[in-house]
Amino acid sequence: MNDDQLLRYSRHILLPQIGIEGQKALTCSHVLVVGAGGLGSPVALYLAASGVGKLTICDSDTVDLTNLQRQIAHSTDRIGTPKTNSMKRTLGEINPEVDVITLNERMNMSGLLEVVADADVVVDASDNFLTRYAINRACTARRKPLVSGAVIRFAGQVAVFDLRNVHSPCYHCLFPENGENEDMRCAVMGVFAPLVGVIGSVQAAETLKILLDIGETLNGRLLLLDGLSMEWRSVKLKKDSACKVCGSDEQLENL
Repeated sequence: MNDDQLLRYSRHILLPQIGIEGQKALTCSHVLVVGAGGLGSPVALYLAASGVGKLTICDSDTVDLTNLQRQIAHSTDRIGTPKTNSMKRTLGEINPEVDVITLNERMNMSGLLEVVADADVVVDASDNFLTRYAINRACTARRKPLVSGAVIRFAGQVAVFDLRNVHSPCYHCLFPENGENEDMRCAVMGVFAPLVGVIGSVQAAETLKILLDIGETLNGRLLLLDGLSMEWRSVKLKKDSACKVCGSDEQLENL
């Protein structure tokens, strides 16, 4: 590491759980962030600031005036531009050393399998069940850790599905794809702006812990936040042996 890097990351390096070797590991890491909106903004900002060497940002949307209440990676002058391009510009201003790859498209399954395979950790910062299920299937097939978050109104949740571990539950174990789950859009339901920052920051922290192999992650736990009372609740999760996504090797082969 050069002198500028030692200064930039000095507060990380001072932490014995990270040190110089840990910081070097981050600079060699690759994280895929699906979603460049309310959750993806704090996730990507903190990962870039922390020195993750390569970030792939996937989102097919453009910046809209209604986004700016909570999507802090974007600004008023970028309304109408692709969110991935806007985020790349912001991340470059924070840390020009980070290699930011933009995918301004809605990925199909084959494309998702390809980009997931190249990542060390995948962060789901999307806003709909269809995308979440696709990300989960790709991470399960490629045995990649998945950090999932969601926010609506004053409620937030975050979980880790470390699919490198065959005993870990997957997102489908928690929310089976049975047609009963309905998307609750921010445009209809509303969302408390700071809450996406709180949940997105937890996602970033869990991602860094996985990359550094430190502490205890949220694997096997669902962390729930009531933003009105500011109360956290943790729920233990178990793998569903009958899960259609991760339940058996035969099912994995059919993904």
